[in-house]
Amino acid sequence: MTKKFRLTLAQLNPTVGDLAGNTAQARDAWEQAKAAGADMVALPEMFVTGYQTQDLVARPAFVAESMVRIRSLALDCADGPALAIGGPMQEEDRLYNCYFILQGGKISAIMRKHFLPNFNVFDEVRLFKSDAIAGPYTIEDGPRIGSPICEDAWYPDVCETMVESGAEILVVPNGSPYFRDKFAIRMNNMVARVVENDRPLVYLNMVGGQDDQMFDGGSFVLNRGGRLAMQLPVFRSTIAHVDFTLTDQGWEADAGEKATLPDNLEQDYHVMVETLRDYMRKTGFTKVLLGLSGGIDSAIVAAIATDALGPENVRCVMLPSEYTSQGSLDDAAAAAKALGVKYDTVSIAGPRAAVTEALAPLFGDMPADLTEENIQSRIRGLLLMAQSNKFGEMLLTTGNKSEVAVGYATIYGDMAGGYNPIKDMYKTRVFASCRWRNENHRDWMKGPAGEVIPVAIINKPPSAELRPDQKDEDSLPPYDILDGILKMLVDDEASVAECVAAGYDREVVKKIEHLIYISEYKRFQSAPGPRLSNRAFWLDRRYPIVNRWRDSS
Repeated sequence: MTKKFRLTLAQLNPTVGDLAGNTAQARDAWEQAKAAGADMVALPEMFVTGYQTQDLVARPAFVAESMVRIRSLALDCADGPALAIGGPMQEEDRLYNCYFILQGGKISAIMRKHFLPNFNVFDEVRLFKSDAIAGPYTIEDGPRIGSPICEDAWYPDVCETMVESGAEILVVPNGSPYFRDKFAIRMNNMVARVVENDRPLVYLNMVGGQDDQMFDGGSFVLNRGGRLAMQLPVFRSTIAHVDFTLTDQGWEADAGEKATLPDNLEQDYHVMVETLRDYMRKTGFTKVLLGLSGGIDSAIVAAIATDALGPENVRCVMLPSEYTSQGSLDDAAAAAKALGVKYDTVSIAGPRAAVTEALAPLFGDMPADLTEENIQSRIRGLLLMAQSNKFGEMLLTTGNKSEVAVGYATIYGDMAGGYNPIKDMYKTRVFASCRWRNENHRDWMKGPAGEVIPVAIINKPPSAELRPDQKDEDSLPPYDILDGILKMLVDDEASVAECVAAGYDREVVKKIEHLIYISEYKRFQSAPGPRLSNRAFWLDRRYPIVNRWRDSS
């Protein structure tokens, strides 16, 4: 008789702190696994609490309630498949990131994470303790399984030790957040573990947005030799079953579905949509508003919001001044019409006159400068926040990564708001994303198909329109040059000399370097936004606000 083992993969979306809701999801996955005749159902890392918890997991009451939920799950899921779920556990003064194996009404095994990531967005060394590598556990009448927890599988040690201790299959629970082109890095590392140990491996990742991070799923199963047996889709909650057969060479996964993964331009756009959707759902907001200027940044944010929430939950507001061109008025109206969103106009002329009058005794005959330009932006921020308060709509900000990097934004003005969908997308990529969205429509988009960002917006020179005939290039290098320098200075931590060697003018590079450093205080107060790169502002890149150092190379 051929020996079989059915494993259910629960690639699901937890909410940080929603212990009851996360437990309910786990129980439902177990019910589906039981109905499918599974021997075990696996959920991702730290699923019972959601991930990442940050310092919430340092609260003893939170950890204690998490354990109550896990023990309750064990009792509720006693009659059926084993259930594996991630969560925290306190032992005396040591807090562990654990993977619990629930069988027969009890916790039958506990894996404790060995390698604790302490880079980019991760602070696990600050929160958890490392423990010795555990041996495999056994599922009744099934294989011996080793479960390296996320980072544990990125190095040879843990998998090797588990296999040497008898593990026949490796099931790796993950809370691995997205950054552009990360999937290939994951796959290459997991293939290496399979080849090193000659064992099949299951890579199970969670999905869903949490603050600035998107857990992108994309779980997969590898057979010996690194052969792909199953590939789950990215960004979608999915429950799938994989059957293993015991052969003369050991356990082998039967071939299953193999989802096609989109290119990184589509994945970036999908991340911006899903993180906003989840940020709204998990914080309790249902509607958004934003200032629609007729420029490309607000146009793409409007499209992202519409795709995330539906046109009925998005309101765009044009706030014209005497410097707002007729072209911008027409383009903003056209963008709102194409998306099918509500569109209002609120002039800033009256408030601006009132502010000018109020300040006249102090400003006297001093010439107009950046101060007056920023007043316009801050009036817009005030009027938008007033509407947010009155109507219960969350205000979205619209600054791209190029602007965020060099401070080309007004604090308490156009930086006001609760979330920024394009915070980690450079301006040149904004243009590419707009063109992509006009040419593509997917079933996860709630907005209409077709040209939702007017070509006139994409093609015209960017301008803040805060003074006559203003263009962004009056203050900044052309965006292709600016973004090239920023990618080197910010994403690659390159030196000024390296930028110059790459062909950029030293004076321009030094100016950009200076702008990056003096804008740190603005970023410290800016709205969160989805992480698209592995050098996003906030947790990936943490610089002091006060900093007198400059690169002299």
